[in-house]
Amino acid sequence: MTQHYDAVVIGAGQAGPPLAERLGQAGMKTAIVERHLLGGTCVNVGCIPTKTLVGSARIADLARRAGSFGVQVGGSVTVDMAQVKARKDEVAGSSNRNVESWIKGMENVSLIRGHALFNGPKSIEVNGETLTAERIFINVGARARVPDFPGIEDIDYLTNSGMMEVDFLPEHLLIVGGSYIGLEFAQMYRRFGAEVTVIEVQDRLIGREDDDVSAAVQEILEGEGVNIRLNAECIGFERGPMGVRMNIDCADDSTPIDGSHVLLAVGRVPNTHDLGLEHTGIEMTERGLIVVDDQLQTNVPGIWAMGEVNGRGAFTHTAYNDFEIVAANLLDSDSRSVNDRILCYGLFIDPPLGRVGMTERQVRESGRNALIGTRPMSRVGRAREFGETRGFMKVLVDADTREILGASILGLSGDEAVHVLLDNMYAQQPYTVLSRATHIHPTVTELIPTVLQSLKPLQ
Repeated sequence: MTQHYDAVVIGAGQAGPPLAERLGQAGMKTAIVERHLLGGTCVNVGCIPTKTLVGSARIADLARRAGSFGVQVGGSVTVDMAQVKARKDEVAGSSNRNVESWIKGMENVSLIRGHALFNGPKSIEVNGETLTAERIFINVGARARVPDFPGIEDIDYLTNSGMMEVDFLPEHLLIVGGSYIGLEFAQMYRRFGAEVTVIEVQDRLIGREDDDVSAAVQEILEGEGVNIRLNAECIGFERGPMGVRMNIDCADDSTPIDGSHVLLAVGRVPNTHDLGLEHTGIEMTERGLIVVDDQLQTNVPGIWAMGEVNGRGAFTHTAYNDFEIVAANLLDSDSRSVNDRILCYGLFIDPPLGRVGMTERQVRESGRNALIGTRPMSRVGRAREFGETRGFMKVLVDADTREILGASILGLSGDEAVHVLLDNMYAQQPYTVLSRATHIHPTVTELIPTVLQSLKPLQ
């Protein structure tokens, strides 16, 4: 049996449902196909549940530090992991249910549960039924990468998805990967009470960041008792007395590590391997990413790719912006491009890192005539008041155009405060507009103008 639609959206992640809604509102008969969980990674095993866990871990940490604020809570702080998971499940489950209700209430939109498999450039098969459409939008996301480590098949391991089912406290959690996902889990489980060791192949954590950011993040985590092993090579696994033994060839220390559980946090791979894309003629990269143009169209007319599968952004906010770009061009006669997007993201340890634009290293490599301003969080009143003085602010400016090039804010509310700089960058206004602004006292953001007033040449 064949069903014809004006549009088919494959995947109900961040970009899929809002696009389906817009297409339906435009009068197009639309199908949205989802084989697993509505809402995609963010809602179910990513942003929402992990940040809910981060919230629980933060409360545990604050409770332990309450005495330094003059607050006596009495007795030792204990964490009920079953209750922590139940709270996470409720928050994420509510979001999942909301997405389902939203989709089912859309005009001209049909929700189809099942696995979509292309059998032609404008035809897909789902549950034995053929769906055809002149417009097809691929929004299938990505999954955790599982490297072929020696012995990996002999042990049980977790990924970010598997961690969502943990309702107990691991005795010793070994985390392979010292980047964003791994570090968030490292801090939260250390705060829950587990011993945690992070193993990273590079010579520092979060290698895409500047050296000073990496060093400060390492200091924060080690200050909370997280063990970190860098320059790890020849990683292998075998069963050990605690459950898992990890063999590592490190320049500094090659002593094997015994742990109870292993979390692999070493990147993600796109879910394009089982879509039948070989029947479409769509151009792909060696990593399995779908090649798109600046308006997110593939080389095959009538097929678009949004979210993690297109390699143009790996975040919830970039996936949603992909939807906005596609909808603007297709439905609003509004020419929008992915090239208009300014890089921004966060590392949600506590305190968090907010990042926008270029790093200091990238600015130096560009050869620009640049200015830099910095300020430690220990000189931010709000941070001192809340007993959170770890981290710093750093802003980079083009000395000739006076436009802000990039910033890193590692510290209390850094993930929120950085948006002041981001908005100024989108407005393409000189930094002086912000440096002369009057902000509310006492806040973290009020020190951003102060940083900009103290710019110095980047040596």
